[in-house]
Amino acid sequence: MVLYVMKWDIHPDKVDAYVEWVPGAISRVLAVPGVVEFRAYRSAGGARQGLATYEFADMAAWAAWWSHEDVQQANNELHTLALNVTTELWGPSPLVPEPIRPGA
Repeated sequence: MVLYVMKWDIHPDKVDAYVEWVPGAISRVLAVPGVVEFRAYRSAGGARQGLATYEFADMAAWAAWWSHEDVQQANNELHTLALNVTTELWGPSPLVPEPIRPGA
């Protein structure tokens, strides 16, 4: 599996626009083939920070998804509504290539 992580701060002057934008943006990027699982998080401290994780079967699936016009458009839109946008792309560990589930 490949994990793509995005983190950002919601622009304090654009919170309402951000809240309105999110459902459609999620629908558009998940309509593009390749995503195995999507999760979204908000800072437990109540700050206006967002984090999203996307899982892909492999790097090729991520690359095809990332290069899609709809994904690029949503990413560009996020940059107009958020500050400090960062991304990370993680590949599988050679030491732990498969998930380990406690008690399984």
